[in-house]
Amino acid sequence: MAESQEKIGFIEPDVEEINIKSNTIGTFSDIAKRLSSLELFYIRAASDSTTILRIESRDIQKRPFLFFIITLERDNINVQYSIAHDSSVKMRRLYIVKNLLSTLSLITDLYEPDNTELFQHVDSAIDDVVNSISQSYSALFNNYDSLFNEYREIKRLNIELTASNKNLTVQGMQLSTENKELSDRLKTLEAYSDESLMVMVQDWIETHDNTIDINEFCKVHKVPSPRIEQILNKMVSLGYIEAKG
Repeated sequence: MAESQEKIGFIEPDVEEINIKSNTIGTFSDIAKRLSSLELFYIRAASDSTTILRIESRDIQKRPFLFFIITLERDNINVQYSIAHDSSVKMRRLYIVKNLLSTLSLITDLYEPDNTELFQHVDSAIDDVVNSISQSYSALFNNYDSLFNEYREIKRLNIELTASNKNLTVQGMQLSTENKELSDRLKTLEAYSDESLMVMVQDWIETHDNTIDINEFCKVHKVPSPRIEQILNKMVSLGYIEAKG
């Protein structure tokens, strides 16, 4: 099997472990019951221990690849965890310590680790990661913080502009509606019937010495001149007025 895995470029992960002295206050069955609420964890209780298993990924043979196992014994905590060859050993260790702390925080009244040893492991894991960060990496984080602040400001402005744009859109729609209403009203006022125009023309002629200036009439009554010419021809054909040579 090892030869087959090597041919396709598969490299098994390394496995490391952490041991911390402890003191059992409750029973292992109570500890297992308390931790049973953890999602994605396998919990198993024995008479002298409780085991917590988390499988994070599997290999092509469906075997656990990335995993960690926390075994709570009467006077010792044993943590075994795998590390992929293409990942950071220090970051992996810090991640495992974090999960250990999260687990222990749920059973403080049932299980008590040696705080001195636990804090030493925590301090060492954090120190390793901090010391591994180069100056350029720190500068990258500073740039990230600066860019993130700029992003938040741009996001805030975008929200304000979006709200303003919505208001302008609403106002534009209102103006468009009002303009349409005014246009419709104007068309209604300008849309005289033939009978109304003939009466208007007749009144104009009577008050202007039996003459009509078409351009002046159209200007006063806001009617297109071709229509007035049409009305005049109609009035002549009906005998209402006489055309002068």
